[in-house]
Amino acid sequence: MGSNGAERTITGWAARDSSGVLSPYTYTLRETGPEDVYIKVTCCGVCHTDVHQVKNDLGMSNYPMVPGHEVVGEVVEVGSEVTKFKVGDIVGAGCIVGSCKHCQPCKSDNEQYCNKKIWSYNDVYTDQKPTQGGFAEAMVVDQKFVVHIPEGMGAEQAAPLLCAGVTIYSPLKHFGLMQSGLKGAILGLGGVGHMGVKIAKAMGHHVTVVSSSEKKREEALDHLGADDYLVSSDADKMQEQFDSYDYIIDTIPVFHPLEPYLSLLKLDGKLILMGVINTPLQFVSPMVMLGRKCITGSFIGSMKETEEMLQFCKEKNLSSTIETVKMDYINTALERLEKNDVRYRFVVDVAGSKLT
Repeated sequence: MGSNGAERTITGWAARDSSGVLSPYTYTLRETGPEDVYIKVTCCGVCHTDVHQVKNDLGMSNYPMVPGHEVVGEVVEVGSEVTKFKVGDIVGAGCIVGSCKHCQPCKSDNEQYCNKKIWSYNDVYTDQKPTQGGFAEAMVVDQKFVVHIPEGMGAEQAAPLLCAGVTIYSPLKHFGLMQSGLKGAILGLGGVGHMGVKIAKAMGHHVTVVSSSEKKREEALDHLGADDYLVSSDADKMQEQFDSYDYIIDTIPVFHPLEPYLSLLKLDGKLILMGVINTPLQFVSPMVMLGRKCITGSFIGSMKETEEMLQFCKEKNLSSTIETVKMDYINTALERLEKNDVRYRFVVDVAGSKLT
């Protein structure tokens, strides 16, 4: 099916200002272009980044803003040059809906690092109109930035994988950390962190959850399957783990010292930063120099890695731990997410919600 040549008016839930409060908002979607896929949204995950964006925590927000970048839905129309998808396919769209397609990152399947990437919301598309996200009836997305959801994988389970899942999978692949027998630690047991435990365990790693209190010990060990649990304020236990980890995935989205965790890494160990933090982090250079350790970062993943990750999760029977809500609960969900009061990802049942 080709484009019908007309824009569509749809309803989503948008923030109007930095209060971050969402309410119904009517706007137009661009017509389905030759390489576009028109997606009727089934559900959408709620990420901590959504909180940052609607509240202008990073000082770059534009309103009205319809958030949501863990989108699963059904293809209802495809452009004349679309080859990857057909009407009726169940698909996903993540954080990015466009890139230049010509730079070195784009040509090497690292389009998430393109300097001209276009965010799924709070950005401007090539037609100079604002992009809006998945807390809405529908989206129009370039086929390059759409993925098939594996058959048999539930939409609500798949949604968080499009951000949280690939955010974990990508650095493990890129830094050569997919082989079994490695010892890794996950800092922070939220939406990304809980998938870190599940994916790393499925790769055959010994996984330790590091947290600031005992509160999540039972959850980490008994429910998520972590091998060990470490309280960062317990100096004796931290000392026992000195020089023992191949990698640490740091998902903490607020300021925190890095030095206690750098000491846990063995020679050539990697501290991989994933939390979006708008204040400078600090460490003393000998902590890195004396073990040839690496502090690095990673940002979501490529479309190719997203497809690989979804297949990996299907083969390993991995799922997200979620709480499904309707759209009229979204403001409460964002408040709870800000307080880390969710196990471990909210997913909005968009198709089953009254949006107007």
